[in-house]
Amino acid sequence: MSENILEMKNITKLFPGVKALDNVNLKVKQNQIHALVGENGAGKSTLMNVLSGVYPHGSYTGDIIYKGEVCEFKEITDSEKKGIVIIHQELALIPYLSIAENIFLGNEQANNGIINWDITLSKTIELLKKVGLTDNPNTHIHTIGVGKQQLVEIVKALAKDVKLLILDEPTAALNDDDSERLLDLLLELKNHGVTSIIISHKLNEITKVADEITVIRDGSTIETLVKGVDEITEDRIIQGMVGRELTDRYPVRENKNIGDIFFEVKNWNVFDSDTVDLQVLHNININVKRGEVVGIAGLMGAGRTEFAMSLFGRTFGSNISGSIIKDGKEIHIKDVPSAINHKIAYVTEDRKSAGLVLLDDIKRNITLANLAGISKNNIIDLNREIVVAEDYRKKMNIKSSSILQSTGNLSGGNQQKVVLSKWIFSNPDLLILDEPTRGIDVGAKYEIYTIINELISQGKSIIMISSELSEILGMCDRIYVMNEGYIVGEQDREVASQESIMRCIMQNKRRIHEY
Repeated sequence: MSENILEMKNITKLFPGVKALDNVNLKVKQNQIHALVGENGAGKSTLMNVLSGVYPHGSYTGDIIYKGEVCEFKEITDSEKKGIVIIHQELALIPYLSIAENIFLGNEQANNGIINWDITLSKTIELLKKVGLTDNPNTHIHTIGVGKQQLVEIVKALAKDVKLLILDEPTAALNDDDSERLLDLLLELKNHGVTSIIISHKLNEITKVADEITVIRDGSTIETLVKGVDEITEDRIIQGMVGRELTDRYPVRENKNIGDIFFEVKNWNVFDSDTVDLQVLHNININVKRGEVVGIAGLMGAGRTEFAMSLFGRTFGSNISGSIIKDGKEIHIKDVPSAINHKIAYVTEDRKSAGLVLLDDIKRNITLANLAGISKNNIIDLNREIVVAEDYRKKMNIKSSSILQSTGNLSGGNQQKVVLSKWIFSNPDLLILDEPTRGIDVGAKYEIYTIINELISQGKSIIMISSELSEILGMCDRIYVMNEGYIVGEQDREVASQESIMRCIMQNKRRIHEY
């Protein structure tokens, strides 16, 4: 029998106006972790959707050979019966069902159509132990963190007797500790006979766990690197991904000209929207200068997103107190339209659910936050809308068939460019960017960093939230550190480091709890 558990031969997949995959070939060895890397839109997720039956046999050309057998999967249940399970980047869990119900949804432990809950719960406990979870099986999914939810998805796969596990950006929304635990679990599963294919833009994680790395660029296979045979470095992988060397991950900002303070938040206190006696943010004080990128660093759950959303039209929180001062005058922001009117924009961390209308086209998504900019006498000028959308498509290098393409069909990096276009077209003075490069590749990240520098050169100011400390250090002029709803430190770029930021967080933990 071949040492390969999987071969995908000459896979070609067409979408209207786009060849997403062009004779792609992939070989995955038994009991290994195989990484699939490439820029957004390179075809990685499309290839895995072909493999898992999301795109059924007949909608592509080429062969899938699994355990020596040519397979023609018509739907995802066909691949699951063979032990192939895919976990998508957007977790497929139902928030108000329990952990046990989610694990066995569609795979119910039933006799004569009646669910046996004793077996369901006992099997759930047994499976949870395998991934290091001790939660009650009856716990609702929405009450556990994203890291645990990712582990529940893996438990769902184990419940289906998985032999080949596909993970699409499994650590994109996880903090460093949760990411580390997940990677260790994949290594443990490998020791128990589970082969994995992992798609990730976090190259440090790829180089840590992958036995082989296949690079895909523009829908074609470029090369496969083998650990212990090839020299595997992040720079080598990046060169394969983008077709050129990326010598500096963060573009140099020319003509840096930081002005005076023009935006301040004073004594900002926010309570939870649901649990009204739970204070989430405590006496936050920050300021932003004109032409400055101010970073907010902190661990997952520090309150960074809650702070941003409470500022932007009070889209999070209750019993909010404190003051916002812009251009020396106190302003009052009661909702999103008033935030936009005060020239404040917020690029959400969740572009799919809150940043875009995925069913609508690029054109309408770009103009959505500034309809007045394409209207006359309250009537939308459709020709003007086309001109604006085409202009941003060109300026932002949005890769698409046209401005009429559905945003749901764009890659993550191009979706992010549409979100940025929408808010830039609203002509803000201050942009709050929440995880602006989450889940996108190094090439697209560089383009977005360049856009940020261009906005700063125009005199605009930016608050940047990121879980990647290297990104905060590479892009920000000044950094506030948050922990558990408090600002616990402020550091200038010249003296800040990953170590100093983490030290600031850890040293202030005890002080916060004493307070």
